Amino acid sequence: MSRLSKLSDTIAFHLAVGLGPLVIRILGSTWRIRWFGEEHLESCRSRGMRVLYAFWHGRLLPLTFTHRGRRIQILISRHRDGEIIRRVTENLGFGSVRGSTGRGGARAILEMTRRASEGYDLAITPDGPRGPRESAQAGVVRIAQRAGVPVLPLASASNRGLTLGSWDRFRIPAPFARVAVGYGPPIDVPRVLSPEAAEEARARVENALLVLSKEADRICGAGESA
Repeated sequence: MSRLSKLSDTIAFHLAVGLGPLVIRILGSTWRIRWFGEEHLESCRSRGMRVLYAFWHGRLLPLTFTHRGRRIQILISRHRDGEIIRRVTENLGFGSVRGSTGRGGARAILEMTRRASEGYDLAITPDGPRGPRESAQAGVVRIAQRAGVPVLPLASASNRGLTLGSWDRFRIPAPFARVAVGYGPPIDVPRVLSPEAAEEARARVENALLVLSKEADRICGAGESA
């Protein structure tokens, strides 16, 4: 990489980190947000339980606005784009754990478990940090097992916006877009699972997110005119 390219990359990084939280707050304040499935979160709260929110990487942006200030602890990769996400989300009132559930993931899982024991909700993009897109990895089950919390599927969608050409087809709702945000039924994960049962739990999370995302698309009228 040339010196000029490095400089441009550095400038872009700092602009994203510096302006990102402000842009999200301004953009989010214009959205027409419709919530659904709130009874699923309430059922967990009625049992005195914290939760592990699971949502697709490409549908992350609206959730940084709708769930800001709740001190939710997000598992964020150590990649450079992960550093941008960490700084932006922490400015919006989230916590973070750096790492992944893949290579060297034991430390990250232990830290997520500790945060849950301290009374925090957790969050993970089970198809992150590099995909395959909308394909849940096994780490979401491992965290739920160790932390002793249910997985709560979470999805967002908008009827208008920009879809980037990145691996996750990252979605940015347009100003004044209709935005749907919803929860699916919680998925309880036993502390002890056979390999077969763990794979079944992973598949349940993946299917729940796919179904919930389609429902969010339908509710907000994704693909329709405003």
